[in-house]
Amino acid sequence: MGIKLLEDYPYLYETHLHTSQASACAHYTGAEMARACKKAGYAGIIVTDHNWGGNTAVNRRLPWKNWVEEFAKGYEDAAAMGQRIGLDVFFGYEAGYRGTEFLIYGLEASFMLRHPELKTATVEEQYRIVHAGGGMVVHAHPFREESYIPEIRLYPEYVDGVEGINATHSGSRSTAHNDPAYDRRAIAYAKEHGLFMTAGSDIHSTSLLGGGMAFRRRMKSMEDFMAALRNGEDYVLTNGDGWFTKEGKPMGGIGAGEL
Repeated sequence: MGIKLLEDYPYLYETHLHTSQASACAHYTGAEMARACKKAGYAGIIVTDHNWGGNTAVNRRLPWKNWVEEFAKGYEDAAAMGQRIGLDVFFGYEAGYRGTEFLIYGLEASFMLRHPELKTATVEEQYRIVHAGGGMVVHAHPFREESYIPEIRLYPEYVDGVEGINATHSGSRSTAHNDPAYDRRAIAYAKEHGLFMTAGSDIHSTSLLGGGMAFRRRMKSMEDFMAALRNGEDYVLTNGDGWFTKEGKPMGGIGAGEL
C-alpha cells in the first residue's frame, strides 16, 4: 500500500509493530516489516514485540540474559534494514499483565538486562521502573474485548498516555478486533484523565493498515519522540483511512477521519 500523507505532517511513524522473531502472533521478520513500511511511506517505526507477559515467541524458560538477547533480535533485524534503506527504527516493547497490555517506550534492551525485576513487576512497579529509566508507559488498546483479555483494567495513574486510535479496531483494511467503539472509548478515557494520545496499527504482517502518528518534523531518536508527546508538540493521528487531531477529533477537509 502507499500512504497519502498530509502536506503539513510528512513524517509518519508506526508506533505499534510486531516481528516474527519475538512475537508468536507475527508473520514477518523485522527486516521484512521495515522494508514494507519504508515502501508504504513511513518515516520510521517503533518495534513493540510482546514481552514475557504476552504472546512472546521467545522461550520463557531461558535465563534472563539469553531471553533479552533473543527478544531484541526482531528489533535489531529491523534496525539493520532501516539503516540500509533510510527508515528510522526505534526500540520498544508491549508488556502484558494478565491480558492488559502496555506499550513501553524509551528503554533499551541493555536497560532490560540490568533490571530482571521487570519480569515480575506489577503495573505500579512497572511504571516506577520505566520512569526511573527515562521511559514512558502507554496503555495499548485499553477497551479491546477479546478472549485473551479477561477483563478491562484501567490504570490512569500508572500510564503516561493512551493508544487512542488502533488501526486494527477502526481501519478498513483490518481483519481482526474490528470495532471502532474501542477507539471511541479510548479517546474519551484519555480526555477524561488528561493523558496524551498515540495511534498505531498493531501490525503483525506486511499487509499494512496505514495507522500511526505524523509529525511536522523527523524524529531524531526515541527520546525526541517522547519529548514531542510530553511537551505537547503538534502531531496528528491516523487509522489508515482518515486523519485526527492529537486530541482525537476528526480533521476537516480531505482525509477527514471517522470513527
